[in-house]
Amino acid sequence: MPNVDLPSPSSIAPARAASSELPLSVIGADLVVPLVTGEQVPYVNLDYAASAPCLRAVHETVTSLLPWYSSVHRGAGFASVVMTDAYDAARGIVAAHVGAGPDDTVVFTRNTTDALNLLAAALPEDTTIVTFASEHHANLLPWRRKRLVQLPVPVSKEDALARAEEALRSLTSRHKLLAVAGASNVTGEIWPVAELAALAHRYGARIAVDAAQLAPHRAVDMAALGADYLALSGHKLYAPFGAGALVGRGDWLDAAAPYLAGGGAVRRVTLDATEWASGFARHEAGTPNAVGVVALAAACRELAAAGLHALEAHEATLHRRMTRGLEALPDIEVLSMWGPSSARVGIVTFVAHGWHPSKLAAALSAEHGVGVRDGTFCAHPLVACLATRTRGSDAPVGAVRASFGAGSTEADVDRFVHAMTELLTRGASWRYRAAGGRYVPDPDPRVRPRLYAGAPPGGLVSGPGFSSAEPCRSLA
Repeated sequence: MPNVDLPSPSSIAPARAASSELPLSVIGADLVVPLVTGEQVPYVNLDYAASAPCLRAVHETVTSLLPWYSSVHRGAGFASVVMTDAYDAARGIVAAHVGAGPDDTVVFTRNTTDALNLLAAALPEDTTIVTFASEHHANLLPWRRKRLVQLPVPVSKEDALARAEEALRSLTSRHKLLAVAGASNVTGEIWPVAELAALAHRYGARIAVDAAQLAPHRAVDMAALGADYLALSGHKLYAPFGAGALVGRGDWLDAAAPYLAGGGAVRRVTLDATEWASGFARHEAGTPNAVGVVALAAACRELAAAGLHALEAHEATLHRRMTRGLEALPDIEVLSMWGPSSARVGIVTFVAHGWHPSKLAAALSAEHGVGVRDGTFCAHPLVACLATRTRGSDAPVGAVRASFGAGSTEADVDRFVHAMTELLTRGASWRYRAAGGRYVPDPDPRVRPRLYAGAPPGGLVSGPGFSSAEPCRSLA
């Protein structure tokens, strides 16, 4: 039999020597997009906080894996053995990357929202949850189906700690959970997780951390933070292949009914009884997203090899450059819960007075090739609170968010600041109209590429059952 080079679990996600050579290479860094004027320009992606681009190293991992794609855990074929090895190794890589304890469970999910809904479904019946109105909907809405104490948006870190302590001290239920973000998806501000964890444990509570925005930007150590549970998404961690994870203590997960009922979550099934599995398998019914899981592990290893502290410094440089550029412009207000000195990840969210956020975002894209996000960012209560704090109760709700990360450059920031300068000093050079809850160029001559069989040339799918309206957006 001839020898072949097999993608072992270690070679599928190759580690490289630690380096501060940033930015990292990402797929799409050389993308060219059309403008409404007919020009073609390099695309500036400043929407990392929503969905980060794929690291080139992750793409290479997936490409090497796909020829071996097969069933995991129960396949007898050699490709299944290889795939199972890679999938099982990924669990340990993710656990190590977030500093999980030896007894912690890693359950693979679709994303952070899925992970937090899984945890919500697994809570003991008498659990009371404490959280803040500043959370992303993924860390707010699942708890509303339970016994919930919802605290207002804190005005400072000290206020957050004081309110959390007061709420935890007053709880009488046997089981208690404090659910907080590691970093705000709106302002980028980093929460005092270690201090909140200490408070939670002092009052017999556990703490769950929504790390969707923290993990792509900072080193995370669950043990050092005191986190009992942590949720994250691959699509924000430079591995956009549909996998996420819930990491944490296994007792509540083992005692709960399986999140999904189906194959893989069982030990034995008879005509009238089911014996469920324990551990991660209990909540991973069905064929797993093995490619997404291995991609997530590859991203973890690539970020660790690049150096999370180097990434932090890289983003801090970009953040200073962007905020200074915006501060030099008229009528710009950068949103913040706790003031400009707060530590932040690669997010700058702002309001340009005199501009609707959707129209400004549309003009940045259509006239300058700069991609940002606008609206309320699936954090409606927080954005509404920040609007009221700074502009009064009648202020319109909504903002523009520019976000960046491991693949971003100073040139990206400079293109954005130049585009903002042009728009704020000269105004838009194109017409825009309201359509489906957002502003769009009128007309829009940009031709969309046909990326898949059956795609309509130059446009979006429409017709019965389809809508161009987007959730979480409004022109009101």
